[in-house]
Amino acid sequence: MKKYLMKNIIFTLAVFLLFAKSNVLAQTEAKSKPTVSAERATAFKRAKSLDNGISISWLEQTWNKDILKADIDQRDFSLLKALGFKSVRLPVAFNFFEQQKLPLNDVLAQIDRVLKLCNKYGFKLVLDYHYGELNDNNFLTETPKIINLWLILAKRYKGVSADNLLFEIYNEPPPMNPQVWKDAAYNITTAIRKIDTKRTLIVGASNFNSIYELSRFVRLADENIIYTFHFYEPFFFTHQGAAWVGNQMTTTGVPFPYNAENFPALNANTKNTWGETNYYQYQSDGNERSLFDKLTIVKNWGDKYNVPILCGEYGVYNKHADLDSRCRYIKAMRKTLKTLNIPGMLWDYNGTFSIFTDKPSMQTLPDCMKEAIGYTVKN
Repeated sequence: MKKYLMKNIIFTLAVFLLFAKSNVLAQTEAKSKPTVSAERATAFKRAKSLDNGISISWLEQTWNKDILKADIDQRDFSLLKALGFKSVRLPVAFNFFEQQKLPLNDVLAQIDRVLKLCNKYGFKLVLDYHYGELNDNNFLTETPKIINLWLILAKRYKGVSADNLLFEIYNEPPPMNPQVWKDAAYNITTAIRKIDTKRTLIVGASNFNSIYELSRFVRLADENIIYTFHFYEPFFFTHQGAAWVGNQMTTTGVPFPYNAENFPALNANTKNTWGETNYYQYQSDGNERSLFDKLTIVKNWGDKYNVPILCGEYGVYNKHADLDSRCRYIKAMRKTLKTLNIPGMLWDYNGTFSIFTDKPSMQTLPDCMKEAIGYTVKN
């Protein structure tokens, strides 16, 4: 009898331990392979479809007196298609048009035209709210203005395939209280959802879509969101000579990657600015490994929350950086983004960051840039 009882106890204990081990393994697997909702899976899929994209920025060029003049046509889309681009980001300076009392219907007509061209040539389109004026002091009055505009857009484009058109709710929120921006983003996305429950929304962090702010951001509850960041590091290289940034960028002739033999002297105007600090730091920042290390920060954040991320802008101001360095940088960025499985969109098509040497055409795209963007001649 004792032997029988002992066998039963041992058997029961063994079953219990086996069940407990299976439960622990199941929990471990669940943590390592978290369940993804259908909405989030869709967001991941759509983020991937944006890879190898480019911004067409003419509707944000507020300095252009003919800003609403049609500047892009099917020849441009045919060229982008031939070069292998898959998606287009369309930044629109809605607030500027309102201030200038330019009819919203005229702006919407241009968006409609770009959307039609995207559909014709098979591009995904990101519609981006550009050049807003939101900040810590006016968010209570500015957020409703942004929402009202998005309600107009959401109603107008509700019938457009959500696979082909995505909304980027606000470009580059300024340096502001991260919680204030998160509250504004929540209110904007919630308002859009009352009209369109299927559209994938694109949201970045404060401090101009900073990777560092995004790495501290707590994701929104909405499942159908792609989180974006802009990457122009090392800024000392990508924005060299950019007058709008100030004296810190007056040192030009900066190569990529860093090369001691042809590294320029520090411009006198750069002294005593953060540009001087970056000048001496460029030896460690100006290389492909640094790109990888910094992009890994935001990659780890995406993995932590298991959400899709997008490099919504990267590129080089083309007035002062030499062509070969620009080609090497863009090639290194594309390689690094691909290694980290992060979709990326170039800035931009025909502005001061253009990859072309003149008006866009196959003839004005240098050979090194063709190689940088992965273009191959099709037989």
